[in-house]
Amino acid sequence: MSDQNIEQYLINEEPFYQAQDNEVALYEAAYNSRLPVMIKGPTGCGKSRFIEHMAWKLQKPLITVACNEDMTASDLVGRYLLDANGTRWLDGPLTIAARIGAICYLDEIVEARQDTTVVIHPLTDHRRNLPLDKKGELINAHPDFQLVISYNPGYQSLMKDLKQSTKQRFTALDFDYPSANTEAGIVAKEADIDIETASKLVKIAESARNLKGHGLDEGISTRLMVYAAQLMNHGVAQNDACRMALVRPITDDADILSTLNHAVDAVFD
Repeated sequence: MSDQNIEQYLINEEPFYQAQDNEVALYEAAYNSRLPVMIKGPTGCGKSRFIEHMAWKLQKPLITVACNEDMTASDLVGRYLLDANGTRWLDGPLTIAARIGAICYLDEIVEARQDTTVVIHPLTDHRRNLPLDKKGELINAHPDFQLVISYNPGYQSLMKDLKQSTKQRFTALDFDYPSANTEAGIVAKEADIDIETASKLVKIAESARNLKGHGLDEGISTRLMVYAAQLMNHGVAQNDACRMALVRPITDDADILSTLNHAVDAVFD
């Protein structure tokens, strides 16, 4: 794999990430031992941004895979393709990462079929290898390779939870939404908006998060607050921006919509 191939996976500009605890030091320790890491936390709380930040900080290439229910093992490891000259092998993202020594980040791993996730097992123990059965090749992972997975444990059904045989191959970090002051600072920084407005957005988000399990599957994420602030920066009225970015994306229930709309009006009127 050429240097040019590696360069395309490097993150050249620092992604903004506000640490909440000692997660940066813990991740660095895991990477130094090349331990696989599992990041757990609610939607939009900064899991992916954290991994991007750590790849930048460690100056390592990052290959991200957004997992979905249609993803097959071949989508991860590779497949033979037909072209004008016959057949050729095309590496999948997991294989590329193992070859070049990248951090491979499987986002929302439980969305993938369980028979697909089995292919990662040999990369997460002492073997650190990846069998390409269709090609008859055994890849020994590059010394810099690390596997990272993420998922939202509060949103998954029992049918979509990770098997213990997979979970117990990983170290784990728990993520959650930041404290109100910290989250307001993040929203202000990310959306280039004043801290007072950002704090009001956080207050609305907290109202929604209190309804989780009482009509809502998920609360309002930090990401959605940034969206609302960006709409405001483009001239959208505060109440309208909140309804568009904070309220309507998370529910279709008329009672919940009414409750959250009242929360918006109470904060911004």
